[in-house]
Amino acid sequence: MPSLPKWSGVFPAVVTQMHQDQSLDLASSASHFEALIQSGISGLIVCGSLGENQCLQPDEKRAVLQCAIDTAKGRIPVLSGVAEMSTRAAIQYMQDGAQLGAAGFMVMPPMVYKSDPRETEHWFRTLAKATPLPWMLYNNPVGYHTDVTPEMFAQLADISNLTSIKESSANSRRITELRNLVGDRYQLFTGVDDLILECSILGIDGWVAGSGIAFPQENQKLWDLTRAGKWDEARTLYRWMQPLMKLDTHIHFVQYIKLLCQETGLGKEWCRDPRLPLAGAERNQVLTIIRDSLAKRPA
Repeated sequence: MPSLPKWSGVFPAVVTQMHQDQSLDLASSASHFEALIQSGISGLIVCGSLGENQCLQPDEKRAVLQCAIDTAKGRIPVLSGVAEMSTRAAIQYMQDGAQLGAAGFMVMPPMVYKSDPRETEHWFRTLAKATPLPWMLYNNPVGYHTDVTPEMFAQLADISNLTSIKESSANSRRITELRNLVGDRYQLFTGVDDLILECSILGIDGWVAGSGIAFPQENQKLWDLTRAGKWDEARTLYRWMQPLMKLDTHIHFVQYIKLLCQETGLGKEWCRDPRLPLAGAERNQVLTIIRDSLAKRPA
């Protein structure tokens, strides 16, 4: 069996571009994917939380994935989020994604149903058998109320194609806890934008970026600075980015980041119901944060 790739670097989780009538805008998605690729990213993740996976129809998820694969043309690996309510649907999507040419997957816990630890382990072990492709486990107890603890990752370490972790518990201690418990068994990615500096210092392999899809050049530059250990320069750039990164930590993060993409010319704000475009004081407040930050954008 050939060895599985070791993913590292910036793997942005992208929005799903839509028209105002909420239909897919695949042409705009392709343009956005290309802009991200040109910035120097190492991989691309479609149909994650930011990609409104749970609000897409089955055929739409496959269309977005196909669009990304066609745009990438093998230059970078394209992963798809797996966010389903049933094991059967998740297995079918993973098998279909493999046939389309996905390089791997980012697998979330069961949607809607809050699984206990035994059920959570069963879910991930069952899905791991659905494909020989590598996959990343997305741990986000803040958003999905299911926590895969470092001890559970130690138990899952025998799953050969579980290669990576997207750690989004918002607890940077987890990076060191995982390293102490399982060493370099997994490639560790942070999934919380405004913890990128802390997690980089603690030792990570990659970053599943969110808000940075709206300013990909600066986002990639920050990552490169952390790799080079240029912490003073990284801190200066991070301080400019931080108010924009904070937009990724709100319950309306999809609307916030889509609006941010619109302000930087990399998309439109349209979302799929039940999400609605921002309105009133909240919209004004977010626009103020965005425009104040962009006015100070580094040269």
